Amino acid sequence: MALHASTPDIRLLGISGSIRRESHCTAVLRSLQPLLPGSASIELFPLDDIPLYNADLDGDAPPTAVVRLKNAIAQANGLVLCSPEYNYGMPGVLKNAIDWASRPGFASPLKGKPVLIATASPGTAGGVRAQAQIRDALAATLARPVVRQHVAIANVGTRIRDGRLVDPSTLDFLRVALADLLQDIALLDSAASRSAGQG
Repeated sequence: MALHASTPDIRLLGISGSIRRESHCTAVLRSLQPLLPGSASIELFPLDDIPLYNADLDGDAPPTAVVRLKNAIAQANGLVLCSPEYNYGMPGVLKNAIDWASRPGFASPLKGKPVLIATASPGTAGGVRAQAQIRDALAATLARPVVRQHVAIANVGTRIRDGRLVDPSTLDFLRVALADLLQDIALLDSAASRSAGQG
């Protein structure tokens, strides 16, 4: 997707569903910046410090790490989630982050936020079975998962070198997926501008 020079900077937030030090999903996210146009950037948010969701802590003074997560989501134009698949589903660490970020219900920073979902796995299915769970959880928050062909990276360990994704065909596929996310962001911005002009 070609973006005009006048397009404001687009800030994406990358969240990995794995907190493993040598996470393949984090390596994928770390490889996305060169695939974006100059008007867009991506920042990674680690989930290491996010505590287990506890409604008792979900009040006026939530945990500091949760405040940082919500602020990062609020300030981003869109999200990129890259997750492994654990036992045919999404990891608890990612579901936990979505649960925290979904508060307050139906008015959270996830509401209306475009999200590109990707999975990566050493297996041949690329973690695709986790995608339905991730999409359902995001739908409950009123986020806007990008509707497109699944981004499921199979045999991911063979496509990574020195902590970066190096497989050309996978990088090309991700470039197109990111363009779809940027297009959704642009369409939402355009609709918001038209609505503001009519108000």
